[in-house]
Amino acid sequence: MSYLRFEKAVMTNLEESIRRELLRTNRSGAYSCSTIVDCNTRKYHGLLVVPVPELDDENHVLLSSLDATVVQHGAEFNLGLHKYQGNNYSPKGHKYIREFDCDKVPTTLYRVGGVLLKKEVVFQHYEDRILIRYTLVDAHSATTLRFRPFLAFRSVRQFTHENSVASREYHEVDNGIKTCMYAGYPDLYMQFSKKNEFIFQPDWYRGVEYPKEQERGYASNEDLYVPGYFEMPIKKGESIVFSASTSAIKTTTLKKLFDEEVNERVPRDNFFHCLVTAAHQFHNREKDDTRYLLAGYPWFKCRARDTFISLPGLTLAIDEQDYFELVMKTAEKGLREFMQNKPLSVKIYEIDQPDVPLWAVWAIQQYVKHAGKEEGYKRYGKLVNDIIKYIISGGHPNLRLDDNGLLYSNGRDKAVTWMNSTANGRPVVPRSGYIVEFNALWFNALKFAAAMAADKGESKNVEELEKRAELCKKSFVDTFMNEYGYLLDYVDGNIMDWSVRPNMIFAVALDFSPLSQEQKKSVLDVCTRELLTPKGLRSLSPKSGGYNPMYVGPQTQRDYAYHQGTAWPWLGGFYMEACLKLYKRTRLSFIERQMVGYEDEMNYHALGSISELFDGNPPFHGRGAMAFAMNVAEILRTLKLLEKYTYQK
Repeated sequence: MSYLRFEKAVMTNLEESIRRELLRTNRSGAYSCSTIVDCNTRKYHGLLVVPVPELDDENHVLLSSLDATVVQHGAEFNLGLHKYQGNNYSPKGHKYIREFDCDKVPTTLYRVGGVLLKKEVVFQHYEDRILIRYTLVDAHSATTLRFRPFLAFRSVRQFTHENSVASREYHEVDNGIKTCMYAGYPDLYMQFSKKNEFIFQPDWYRGVEYPKEQERGYASNEDLYVPGYFEMPIKKGESIVFSASTSAIKTTTLKKLFDEEVNERVPRDNFFHCLVTAAHQFHNREKDDTRYLLAGYPWFKCRARDTFISLPGLTLAIDEQDYFELVMKTAEKGLREFMQNKPLSVKIYEIDQPDVPLWAVWAIQQYVKHAGKEEGYKRYGKLVNDIIKYIISGGHPNLRLDDNGLLYSNGRDKAVTWMNSTANGRPVVPRSGYIVEFNALWFNALKFAAAMAADKGESKNVEELEKRAELCKKSFVDTFMNEYGYLLDYVDGNIMDWSVRPNMIFAVALDFSPLSQEQKKSVLDVCTRELLTPKGLRSLSPKSGGYNPMYVGPQTQRDYAYHQGTAWPWLGGFYMEACLKLYKRTRLSFIERQMVGYEDEMNYHALGSISELFDGNPPFHGRGAMAFAMNVAEILRTLKLLEKYTYQK
């Protein structure tokens, strides 16, 4: 039985099926996404969603959906599904679904009377092309298929409405048509592997509604343009492949191309394979062959901090060292350009955040452990040393090294940490001054650089780095450790944040910690008692003021909840690493049980992936972006650590 499979009872129950989303990406920035019953519930959903760099830096929905209709004896059975105002669903094609399977490729089986129709979908790697294969498994009489495309031609952040500007013009191409609704957009090519008839019947379908946008307090209605429909007969056992793309294709190659794409897929037959597929979805190869990691879907770009935190888990943890090196090549270029005050030539956002260089060192540290010291030092030793020198020399505009050996960053007016939500133009959590994870990362970076220098026989460098690390260690404990056995979140002059937050876990989880064994255990115990959930660590303890664990409602309401009690799986990864470092094999079964909480998510939200964040209170619903790179990465890294400690003698 398939790992990701849903029977008719689930598929025909919209309360169950419409909450489950399916994401496909082409590893070049484009994606296809909807619910498992093909009813779009977000403005970000669409069958073909692509970047249009000529217009802006956003993705654009070209083809919103494709309704298939089975025609027999003059009777029409529409397999599509759309939500309209007033909680009306039409044409209710989900009632014909017999089963849905998402093993190698998403496969839906429809039964209409004596007709059994199978639909399979793939997104071609590195091309803006979605492919759908329809196979008539069984039929007792002549059958015709009709396909009606719903076009949007808009940014994922906007809506389209009926207007007189939209072009109705189309041109016939090989077994299909090409059309473009607005100037500046690429042509949309819709083609079939079989000769068909296109009937021009332009119309607007008005009042399509997206409930996910309603939940988030946004506008939620739009009109979609349908230029007409394609029609063709299909025989029992026959397969027809549909292609939607920004470029034409020779239609005689479609069937072979579909088979090739299917053969490249890894079966999602268990938890680990689902996560590997999810990891690959964050890959992004640009036309100039630069490689990136997108922070998440459907709305995140490539962000610097997310890149360095997720890079080891998305690559090294699944033995894909080569992709680590490709992404790091792009990231190092951007980091060096920033450190040298040069214009940025790479598409990495927020590279100016003060902790980004520190996370880069941590990522390199993981690479050295995976690839070996010789290879690691050779590739990235100079970058580590340059980052250390850059920070010591005060090169960063918002990262100051004080005489006490600690790093100071001003975050009062602008968010500078991963807790970056803002309201009314100001940080909701204004973490400023000596920030706990910045300084844990700094101590770790100094000790790592010192160990590297020692291995190279650079005694003078070792002495200086160890001296700085020792000063940092003493000041860290004096500044952050409190009498209640946990770490202050940040200290800025006379301001001390006593909130119990997860950022202190890094001081326990990192390879080099400024804390003693007893201090580490004390910090870990507080995290376990007050922050641990089945979906990661809470961003704030329920005992702390301002606890707000439910990420729901309009934008402002969600902004205030974003880091005030919600749970984050990526933080759970560092928590579990800390557990293993402190308690070794005695915690293996405990961590395996924690993994069950994540495996449960494979069947919800975006199938086979992990949501951005979770409510901090039961039942811990997934919220935010449907797929989040740092979460997938840290779960994969935890699985790798589990394997290491399980077989450790």
